[in-house]
Amino acid sequence: MSRKDYVVYDYLIGMDSMNLRNMLRILKEDPKHKCCRLLDFTDHLQDIADPWYTGDFERTYQQIDQGCRALLEKIRKER
Repeated sequence: MSRKDYVVYDYLIGMDSMNLRNMLRILKEDPKHKCCRLLDFTDHLQDIADPWYTGDFERTYQQIDQGCRALLEKIRKER
């Protein structure tokens, strides 16, 4: 990710709080609030479980699926 991405993309999405922190460190600022976690689009505002540590790939898959579906719904409503 680079600062140029902020101009190009409507959403800059991370999987967890550490991703978000690193994105904001690169960008320095987020005046349009484009940076977020994937599950921020759902009713479950939390980090996505990292299967590297949990070993639970199914849970991670379900969380990503849920986040993507919620993001798609948000995009559809915006248009």
